[in-house]
Amino acid sequence: MASVTLEHVSKKFEGPSDYLAKKFGRGAGLVAPQEDEDGEVHLSTTVMALNDLSLEVKDGEAMAIVGPSGSGKSTLLRVVAGLEQANSGRVLFDGRDVTDLAPKDRGIGMVFQNYALYPHMESRMNLAFTFLVRKREKEVPERVRITSEIMGVGFEELLDRKPKELSGGQQQRVAIARCIVRDPSLFLLDEPLSNLDAKLRVRTRVEIKRLLRRFAITTLYVTHDQVEAIALGDRIAVMNLGRIEQVAPYREIYDRPVNVLVGTFIGIPPMNILPGFVSLELRTIRGSGWELPLPAGWAIPSSSQVLVGIRPEHVTISAQGAHIPLSVEVVEPLIQERMQLVHGSVDGQRFTAKISAEDTVHVGDILPLAADLSQVHLFDATTRQRLPQTVTG
Repeated sequence: MASVTLEHVSKKFEGPSDYLAKKFGRGAGLVAPQEDEDGEVHLSTTVMALNDLSLEVKDGEAMAIVGPSGSGKSTLLRVVAGLEQANSGRVLFDGRDVTDLAPKDRGIGMVFQNYALYPHMESRMNLAFTFLVRKREKEVPERVRITSEIMGVGFEELLDRKPKELSGGQQQRVAIARCIVRDPSLFLLDEPLSNLDAKLRVRTRVEIKRLLRRFAITTLYVTHDQVEAIALGDRIAVMNLGRIEQVAPYREIYDRPVNVLVGTFIGIPPMNILPGFVSLELRTIRGSGWELPLPAGWAIPSSSQVLVGIRPEHVTISAQGAHIPLSVEVVEPLIQERMQLVHGSVDGQRFTAKISAEDTVHVGDILPLAADLSQVHLFDATTRQRLPQTVTG
């Protein structure tokens, strides 16, 4: 096993602006015009994929890494693996600096989004390849046997088939087995379930969780799926623009997001955000056409603008004490939960409420909502950071 520490790691990419915009889905800083091999001139730009990023993953911990597209999740994984070289900072395994160590010498097992199996080899050879290259052929039969037992019923049937003969789920099992067979001290998984259908994704997620618990191997798991992150991660790291915004167990991030980005990214459906104006004299927060009593326990300067965060599950229909009029545009039933999502707008802002399926709601209704004030979140309107609380509330 191994702990993983990243100390002030930065990774910069330079290239044509159209290429980097497509790769990272975000803007970049202008460097200079560059001429390609065909004589065409492109604007060259730079993107800080990782920007002075620090992170510590404990020995045996499963860390889920989430964030918007282009936030640097996969680049972080590739830097830890040694597949990308950081421009600055250090990567340490158990306190040992491995920043300049080759990937093959880092003791890692990695599963890619596309599985990266050798297409001309049967699954057995995909598992054995590393040992053959390192002249350790004698270990192959026993390691493959043990790994097959670990992977469970039906895995041996896949060993004599090439990747093109396997379904997506079967290829994924082989990719994980190839990772396990090397007995790594660190697992790196880069969105390994994204190519699977919903039913198979659930089954495979359970299988991965079983393996992680069995071996307690330190794991970095990159995903865009919150359900995966919650199920597989002991802690979750939320990334944005190459930085770590917050690292904590899911419940802590859900209850106390450090800023608007984290608050709206974590939670299904996402948190609603309403701009408002605080009056300490009246003990209210007001917008155009809505009003809330000021929640207790927040340190707020008088007459300040704030962003009010309200999760869809923390509102109820209430004619008495209702302060948020929701103009209903779409009603989405959640049959299994016996709930419904009501989508619409409040003061021109998108707003979603998660309410009981027993409540009758129609498109065009003005729904009177009351918020659970103990669950309201307040953010600075300028910095978009969470305001301090004098007490938990």
